[in-house]
Amino acid sequence: MKKLLLILALVLGVSAGAKAQRAEFQLSYGGYTQMDCMDMHDDWHHVNTAWGAVTAGLNFRVMPRLWIGPSYTLSTCSTKGGSDASHIAYHVIMLNGRYEYYRTSLIKLYAHVGIGADISYMQPHDHDNYTKGYFAFHIAPIGAQFDIARNVGMFGELGFGAQGLLQVGFRFGF
Repeated sequence: MKKLLLILALVLGVSAGAKAQRAEFQLSYGGYTQMDCMDMHDDWHHVNTAWGAVTAGLNFRVMPRLWIGPSYTLSTCSTKGGSDASHIAYHVIMLNGRYEYYRTSLIKLYAHVGIGADISYMQPHDHDNYTKGYFAFHIAPIGAQFDIARNVGMFGELGFGAQGLLQVGFRFGF
């Protein structure tokens, strides 16, 4: 049964990739992430707010208005305490979906959702480093992309999750 499910998933993945009409690479920055808002630091005390998050993703158009693809997000923070400060690195891997609900020749309005995993790399000052896993998500009901050139666009999203409350960046089509 497991082999059958694995083969079915592989066939669906290959067929979805074959139907993809276009692909794009995106690079973005988002402020105030899920990791800041929720306890994704193993109950450590006096954790400073992270500087934000940098996200890189690859998206494939699987239907005229639907894009799906993986992303990687990096964010870090530290605890208050000078020379005793401890550090946390958040590594988030997600599968994202984006649906364009309105578009013209220059602007696209869309909604974006993503689910995945956060791997928090804990680096305590006086102890061995360790990792901790958490559920990661991103929900952005309002997103807008403005096309600068044929294959280059700027975008901004307002939502909540691992990629930031307000996320801005660029998309490069190929």
